[in-house]
Amino acid sequence: MDLLQGLIVITSIHLLAAASPGPDFVLVSQQTLSNGKKAGLMCSIGIALGLAIHIVYSSLGLATVIANSANALWVIKILGGGYLLYLGVQGLRSRPTSGQELVAQTAVKYSARKGIGVGFLCNALNPKAPIYFVSLFTVVLSPDMPLYQLAIYGGWMMLIQLAWFSTVVMLLSRPAVNAQFKKCGHWLERILGGAMIALGLKVIATRTG
Repeated sequence: MDLLQGLIVITSIHLLAAASPGPDFVLVSQQTLSNGKKAGLMCSIGIALGLAIHIVYSSLGLATVIANSANALWVIKILGGGYLLYLGVQGLRSRPTSGQELVAQTAVKYSARKGIGVGFLCNALNPKAPIYFVSLFTVVLSPDMPLYQLAIYGGWMMLIQLAWFSTVVMLLSRPAVNAQFKKCGHWLERILGGAMIALGLKVIATRTG
């Protein structure tokens, strides 16, 4: 498969994967609605950077090893599921906040570094990623592919991921959406926190083999 054909296939597959509801989508929504557009964009950047971890170990042929190792998947599941539970609990603890208090808290608590870090960990600890990349490598990629081609494919997947979640952020940060959010923001954050907990429990409870 040549470079252009590979890019077309990767675009169609990875765009569908990025758009599928999951921890990344819930987290970006939570960060955007709770802490504003900047927090959502920083989280989106972190998610795209987290994807680089999966791309690197997949290009080294480790994705197959991880996907077929019950012990490795178990460790990733516990780490990933535990992190989602932690994020979910933070959402459930949300309380009503005035507009001025929200601005002050956002400025103090949600730095760009923290937003990127939260998104990075959410994506990097996703236990479904090794299986997904094994499938993707089978269809398009291969460990013996030229390094420059792997780099192009990897960078393109990261751009797709970033573009999708940036679009989500822009939609959720529209004035009309934010105006409605301010009326019941803490309840929505609790709902998203509950969804994050449900995802975490599902990750931990899913059998590896």
